[in-house]
Amino acid sequence: MFERFDKAAKYAVVGAQEEARELRSPAIGLEHLLLGVLACPDPALTAVLAENGLTAEGVREALARKRGGEPLGEEDAAALKSIGIDLDAVRDSLEATFGEDALDRAVPTEPQRRGLFGRGKGNFGHIPFTRESKKALELSLREALARKDDRILAAHILLGILRDPTPTVGTLIGGDEGATRLRGATHALLDRAA
Repeated sequence: MFERFDKAAKYAVVGAQEEARELRSPAIGLEHLLLGVLACPDPALTAVLAENGLTAEGVREALARKRGGEPLGEEDAAALKSIGIDLDAVRDSLEATFGEDALDRAVPTEPQRRGLFGRGKGNFGHIPFTRESKKALELSLREALARKDDRILAAHILLGILRDPTPTVGTLIGGDEGATRLRGATHALLDRAA
């Protein structure tokens, strides 16, 4: 199937693998595939995405915030206490060792961006696709066939993603309303290109 992908679509798939590596993910998820599409060399498609509030940098930031999560709250402290970990004691110990503002000074560092195709250090092994991202790639082929297109474009991959988004991707694209709007704009883009 990969031989039917045009240059931008191939770039999106390879870019998804790189994004998964950058985000230290054990698998290439739908959110990585979306990032690959956002970074692909198809200016018309990336313009449509930007008009709908999606940029590669914005999605990366949203995923980093999600990964970083919120500080541990009362429910987390209660859950930890149930397995014998007293969060208040841990905080007190950290402050005694590193100073009162130790937790405020602790700023998570982001991995250094290496650029596309793995320039730099990192995990260079095979990263598998999740079931959802495999399905999106399959759906991109179906989208191309339904439109009677002879190649799979990055826009078809986007349509595959939009057909069955994960909760994370659903949030990133603006829910059902955002998916519907993006689907229409993507079809209009493909119609203009035909």
